[in-house]
Amino acid sequence: MIEIKNSELNDVENILEFYREAIAYQKKKNGIPWQITERSSIEKEVKESRQYKLMVGNEIACIWVVAFNDHEIWRDKDSEPSVYLHRIATNPKFRGRNLVSEVITWAKGFALKNHKRYLRLDTAGINPGLITKYVQNGFKFIDTTEIGVSDSLPAHYHNAQICLFEMNLHS
Repeated sequence: MIEIKNSELNDVENILEFYREAIAYQKKKNGIPWQITERSSIEKEVKESRQYKLMVGNEIACIWVVAFNDHEIWRDKDSEPSVYLHRIATNPKFRGRNLVSEVITWAKGFALKNHKRYLRLDTAGINPGLITKYVQNGFKFIDTTEIGVSDSLPAHYHNAQICLFEMNLHS
């Protein structure tokens, strides 16, 4: 049985481990690896009810973060009512089960409930497998952009090609 709910403070160590495993996987696939997220940032996201988990039985199978603003990446388009998905990470035991589709289905309902028109996400680097996965799950590939260097974004965004994806929930 699958259940989606907010992450809790006692999940933070599991979340950090998922991120470490995702970084190792990204390196193995020659992608642009994430930078490890600080424990304090994760705790803040949990307290703000922006960190979510997908449970399969009693086990965390997938985690992600939501945001309502993402100006540094989406620039002028950030003024449009949107939910942004970040740092989707799957427990290695559950890879290959397309849990991203479950996250996206949930996120569409979450966005509509919050009166948002768009569901958006991005990925650093040109990753054909990830691009295909997002498009197969209903996202439109919008464009690539380069951020430059920003103190407010993790280092994996610095001077990297960022692929932008969007789903119009009212079309």
